[in-house]
Amino acid sequence: MFSINLQKLVSSAIFSFAILGLAACTVDNSEPNSTAPIAVKVVVVTMFEIGEDEGDKPGEFQLWKAGQKLSTKFDFPHSHHDIYMNTDTGVMGIVTGMGTAKATAAIMALGLDPRFDFSKAYWLVAGIAGFDPADASIGSAAWATWLVDGDLAHQIDAREIPEEWSTGYFPLFATAPYPDSKHASDTPHNPNGEVYQLNPGLTEWAFSLTKDIQLTDYPAMAELREKYSSFANAQRKPFVLKGDQLAASTFWHGKRLNKWANDWTKYWTNGEGNFVSSGMEDTGTMQAIEYLHRIGKADRDRVMVLRTGSNYSMQPEGLSAAENLAMESGEAGFAGMRSALESAYTVGSTVVEALLDDWHIYSQTPPSP
Repeated sequence: MFSINLQKLVSSAIFSFAILGLAACTVDNSEPNSTAPIAVKVVVVTMFEIGEDEGDKPGEFQLWKAGQKLSTKFDFPHSHHDIYMNTDTGVMGIVTGMGTAKATAAIMALGLDPRFDFSKAYWLVAGIAGFDPADASIGSAAWATWLVDGDLAHQIDAREIPEEWSTGYFPLFATAPYPDSKHASDTPHNPNGEVYQLNPGLTEWAFSLTKDIQLTDYPAMAELREKYSSFANAQRKPFVLKGDQLAASTFWHGKRLNKWANDWTKYWTNGEGNFVSSGMEDTGTMQAIEYLHRIGKADRDRVMVLRTGSNYSMQPEGLSAAENLAMESGEAGFAGMRSALESAYTVGSTVVEALLDDWHIYSQTPPSP
């Protein structure tokens, strides 16, 4: 009996050791691939492409794909558009899709992608926008220091607002419109996604580097400029400037809303910002980068926003806002579209090349004037 039990005990022990050994081998074989993530130097953030990524009428991405030789494709099924990269230079291009929600989701998904290392990457948003004719002409390129969100607000229908109110659209947590003389410091709460300040030194460096670049101009643009006879800057040929960005998912247009955009920007920047460009996505992009910054996946001080004017954000004299919007939404489209796309690449790529040329310096410390 004892010999039989001993034999069973030995057999059981041998079997147990065999199972443990197999388990150990299984653990060893299942270790993740040790390939290091790809270090990205610059991420070019665009928002839309019209058709194909090359060879047809371009959107925001196409000129970047060709000009920077972004020929290596990385599947990105959990976002709007696949990623393309020049693995030799370290430049990556992404198309987020239009609107704050898509931009936020796309940048967050990209920043958390284990295939890439964005710890030292610069982020360049390069997209078209409506421009305030008081500040610039179509085809111009504006570097932003402030990004202001135009969606986070209270609203009362215009048919129900009190007679003494100037508007029915006013900041969250306030109970009435802000007086024109007051700014963000007077709000009863701290900004919570309504405004972001970019690295002002980086913005100034990018502007200084590109301010003298000659931008493309076309006959249709000159014809439209003449209609804005009350605005000296609107009649200038395209140029590079500094000017801030207001992001709102509603495509707004018109003289009254243009005044709102200026007032809203001054309010949330405590009087320091100046509204120039109207877009949709940039506060969403910046919010995602803020979150990624907290966990060391991105550096919020390496973000640049370059918007270029495809159209004016309000109508010229002699037209209503509705009439002007209808004309620009027709077959002719925006008179400044082609120039704006070219300006975004010409100005933006100048900065990208400068970063790459002195990467041994800028990988460690962002440039400043």
